Amino acid sequence: MTIRLVLVRHGLSSFNAKGLIQGRTDESFLTDKGYEQALKAGKALSKIDFDDIYSSPLIRAAETAKTINNSFNEKQNIIFDKNLLEVDLSEWSGLKIDEIKSKFPEIYTVWKNDPENLILKRTDKKNYKPIQELFDQAKNFIEDIFKIYLDKNDVNILVVGHNAILRCLILLLLGRPKQGFRKIRLENASFSILNISRNNDSFKTQIECLNQTSHLNRNIPSQIGDSRIFLIRHGETNWNKEGRFQGQIDIPLNDNGKNQARKTSEYLRNISFNKAFSSSMNRPYETAKIILQNKNDIKIKKINSLVEISHGLWEGKLEAEIKVKWPNLLKNWHEKPEEVIMPEGESIRDVSERSVEAFDKICLSQKNNDLTLLVAHDAVNKTLICNMLGINYSNIWMIKQGNGGITVIDLFSDPSKPPVISALNITTHLGGILDSTASGAL
Repeated sequence: MTIRLVLVRHGLSSFNAKGLIQGRTDESFLTDKGYEQALKAGKALSKIDFDDIYSSPLIRAAETAKTINNSFNEKQNIIFDKNLLEVDLSEWSGLKIDEIKSKFPEIYTVWKNDPENLILKRTDKKNYKPIQELFDQAKNFIEDIFKIYLDKNDVNILVVGHNAILRCLILLLLGRPKQGFRKIRLENASFSILNISRNNDSFKTQIECLNQTSHLNRNIPSQIGDSRIFLIRHGETNWNKEGRFQGQIDIPLNDNGKNQARKTSEYLRNISFNKAFSSSMNRPYETAKIILQNKNDIKIKKINSLVEISHGLWEGKLEAEIKVKWPNLLKNWHEKPEEVIMPEGESIRDVSERSVEAFDKICLSQKNNDLTLLVAHDAVNKTLICNMLGINYSNIWMIKQGNGGITVIDLFSDPSKPPVISALNITTHLGGILDSTASGAL
């Protein structure tokens, strides 16, 4: 059983347009641009058969949900759920950021740096933690979803909500990493897709994509950092397509993989890269060369420590073949990858340590306005993203990396600000809203 959650933030609101804090106020309404964004979202989502639609009851979200629903051939009854209400920011609602900085300088610093520990007072003078309450809402929503759809086959659920509550939903399903709230972002009318699968009595979450905005005629979300890294998985190989474990065997791109790289290049045509890095293996290096195309002035620096995980004796084999000789080890690889060392190969901890060290060096070399291309592999990219999110490398299966998928990381010159994942695994340039790239072995 798999529950696919398609999360959509509401379209541009009147408070968004004016730069005002919204919180739980219902005085903010959808602008003309917000309705236009909702129409585009509806058109893009119309090919997915949704079993149900859930929405926050606040006007800006409800109108977004109704507009999306009107784009579908088969209309759904929208379920308005109070657990999807936006964060309650009390007296901050209706103020501009500069006003909050001026009136509440100390607690504003907490809001920016450690929002989960922000304490506000309601009109009844009682203290409360708004983000903590929001995580409680998210927990209630997910528990209700599990109860309703527990015994059903694969279902698609559309969830229309707000910036903060949707971030809390995502982070909760990732195990609620410490200080994760500021490490991801969601733009108006963006899509984020999570797949929740049941395995006996436990559930596993996978982020398929985060903050997808291509349906809004904006391929990549706007930049918020001082520099950016575009982390991309190499194009498809024949072994990806066949589901073989390739690891450190240097299998080249197939024709589809080269085409994926060309499509990625076209998708990123407006990005003026000035730096480029690649794993030292051929498939990511060739992907990087195709993406850069005629930009011969950019030298691609190969990094040995970004090579794919070594599967040792598993390399070149199909999963069915591995299951015959190493059934328990393969089972652990799927369920507890942190406990597995491949026969004559590596552990995922080995990969994480060398990859994170290499990535940190790249980050330290970044200067303001740098736009950097970095092409590597499935396991490498997954461990890097886990590290940025603040979750253990044991959670690599929570992260999806399609061949040619684009992840955008915003970096800040202020060392107190962590990197922000502004988009994750964008593959719309290779197919539709859902990732349709090869799902074979690493």
